[in-house]
This record gives sequence, C-alpha cells and structure tokens, in this order.
Amino acid sequence: MSDLSEWSPDPYILVLTGLGVLIALVAWLPLALKRLPLSLPIVCIALGAALFLIPQVSDQPLPMTYPEFTERFTEFVVIIALMGAGLKLDRVFSWRRWGVTWRLLVITMPLSIAAITLLGVFGLGLPLVIALLLGASLAPTDPVLAADVQVGPPKTGQEDEVRFGLTSEAGLNDGLAFPFVNLAIALGLAAASGEPWLGKWLMHNVIWEIGAGVVGGWLIGRLFGWLTFHIPADTKLAQTGDGLIAIAATFVSYGLTELIECYGFLAVFITALTLRHAHREHDFHREMHDVTEQVERLAMMILLVLFGGALVSGLLTPLRIMDIVAAIVILLIIRPLTGFIGLLGFKAAWKEKLTLAFFGIRGVGSFYYLAYGLNHMPVEGGERLWAIVGLVVLLSVLLHGLTVTPIMRLLDRSQGRDPDADEAIPPPGLQGPASSAANSKA
Repeated sequence: MSDLSEWSPDPYILVLTGLGVLIALVAWLPLALKRLPLSLPIVCIALGAALFLIPQVSDQPLPMTYPEFTERFTEFVVIIALMGAGLKLDRVFSWRRWGVTWRLLVITMPLSIAAITLLGVFGLGLPLVIALLLGASLAPTDPVLAADVQVGPPKTGQEDEVRFGLTSEAGLNDGLAFPFVNLAIALGLAAASGEPWLGKWLMHNVIWEIGAGVVGGWLIGRLFGWLTFHIPADTKLAQTGDGLIAIAATFVSYGLTELIECYGFLAVFITALTLRHAHREHDFHREMHDVTEQVERLAMMILLVLFGGALVSGLLTPLRIMDIVAAIVILLIIRPLTGFIGLLGFKAAWKEKLTLAFFGIRGVGSFYYLAYGLNHMPVEGGERLWAIVGLVVLLSVLLHGLTVTPIMRLLDRSQGRDPDADEAIPPPGLQGPASSAANSKA
C-alpha cells in the first residue's frame, strides 16, 4: 500500500476536477436554493473559503497581489452581467416609464457617493481623494450580485416596479459612477503634478465619455439588431439559434467604445437595450439571454470562490473598528436613506419603496472600480481600502442574500402574485438550463 503522505496530485487535474464540480453547481444550485433564505453568492464564498483553507492550496488570491488580473476579471464579469440585464428588460424605454430609474440614478447615487465620501473623511480619517474613490466604488448597485432581485428572462412577465427599478439602476449606474471614479483619479494626479484638472474632467470624463458611450452603444446595438433580425436574407443571425451572438455583441460594444475612450459599461447596457428593442417579440432574445446568464453565472462563481479564498487569506486583516462601523452604516443607513429620498413623490406602495431602497446590493462592480482606481493613481494604504470594500461586499452578500427570498416572496403575495405558481421555474435571476424546458412546456 502506498504512503498517502507522499501523494501529490497534479494541480492541473485538481483544477479540472474543481471546474467540473463548479459547472455542475452552476446548473443545479439555483434550483436547490430557490425557496431557501440562502443565495448562490453565499454558497460560492463559503466554497472558496473552504477550498483555500486546505493546506495543500498555498496560493493567496488577494486582489492587491494580482492588481491587473483583479481589474480585468471583474471588468469581464460586469460587462457580461450588463448585457444580460439589458436583454431582460421588456419595458420600452421612455423618460416617463423609466421614472424610478432616473430617481435612483440622479438622486440616490450622487447622495450615496457624497455621504460615503464624508464618512470616509470625517469617520475614517481618509484623505478626500481616497474617500471619494471609496464612495464612487461603493455607491453603485451591482448588476452581478443583484440577480436575485432583477426581472425575469425576456417575455416572462416577471417585471414589477421593484425588479425593474433595481435591474435598470444596476445597468446604468455602473457607467454613470465612472465619472466620480475618474474625478478621484484626476484629483489624485493633480495633487502630485499640480496640473489643472477641472476642464479635462468635465469635457472628457463627463461629457465625452458619457455621450460617446450612449451613442456608441446605440449604434452597435442597431447594427447587431439589423444583422440579427432584419437583414433581408436567410443568413440573419437569429437563424443560427445560437445565443452566443449576445456575447459577441458584448465584446464588440465594449471593445470599440473603449477604443475611443468612452464608458464601455454604459455602452454595453445601451447596446443590450437597443438589441432588445430591434424585435421585441422574437423568441431569439431568450436564447441570447440564457447563454449570457450561464456565462455570467459561471464567471461570477469563479470570482466569488476567489473572494472567499481572499477572505481566509487575510483580506480583512487591515480593518479597524471604525471601518466595521462604516461598512454597517453604508448598508443599513446610507443606501436605504438615500434610496428613500430618491423615491419621495414616486407613485408606489411604501413596501415597494422600502424594498427598492433596501436592496442596493454591493458586489463585483465595487471590486472593479477600486481596482481601476488603485491601478491608475498612487495610493497609500490600498490594503485598508480593499479590506473596507471586501467587508461591505461580504456583509451585503450575507444581509441581502439571507433576506431576498422571504422579502421578494412577501412582496409578490402583497401584489397578488403567487410565488409558488410554477415550481419548475426558479425565481427571477436564478434561471437554470432546466427553466427553458419548463417554459416551453407551459
């Protein structure tokens, strides 16, 4: 009998096995968790923590150790999520119909950035520039981890005001938070060089990058919409039946708009909305959504496994008592209060307003913005910033993940909907491969 102490498995084989298990969980876990007060991100983080506690796993996936990878991988996950979010939305775009979105974007998000910045300066003792970067990173609602409170797949009718508001907010605020991240970078670089910053920031980072992002995303969406649904030939892309077209549109939209130095996140979401509008009733939207969602969920699970590994590798070690207090204030006071202020005067039931204000989930987008900011300007104490953001995301995953199922089920019942009407279909945001078959039978 061989000595087990000498057993040294091939790391490649271990990775391959682990990836297989992860893909199986991608398909199965949403069905298993659909009625439990437990979310997929919680399970992924726990799996990551357990994996990286194994003595044979010596790597420490800390974001400050791999800054470039952290920025690029989180960027990838966010753009896939933004395409999926845009394809889900059935509501036709208009200023009036999207009123809840504008309130959350124009009122709630700037107030959140300002409040977190002030908390960083006066509560945490951070320099203004660093506090602003922290505020811009933690203000946006995440399009990745907010899947449980988003609308259902295209044409399923699962689009009440709460789910629509949180989906559209998550889709647009990731692009509109970028000017504030760039403002922090501009102020930081100006402090070191003494060069003027206001004109360049306003003209380039605000007017050009937002405007070009919207126009560029719309043009690419129009192009893909024509090629997919309207080209006068049997070679239209919808004929392929292959939802990977949505992934292609995501990469093209992000790549081309980033080449002209505008906000690719914003462009991807606008591309998704425009593509969805090209032929609203076509069944091919479901195929595109399903492929996008599966890619997004797999990438999200890998990232959260790494996040769990970072937690047990010392990510939160630099935290101070006030940092913990600040994280709780951000989640339980700043977002709910600014969310409710943004919704003052909005015609909706108070339960809907409270739900919209409460579920400002923080996640992968916060990781990306912090990584981007730290990679583009000199910052002392980056480990502490990562610890604060990591704690906020962890608490958000736990708080919102444990409450989302009972709260959304209660909201559905209060609005006359039966959340158990079809046991074969998971709740919005958690559709697995089996749900397509369920829908086709319905």
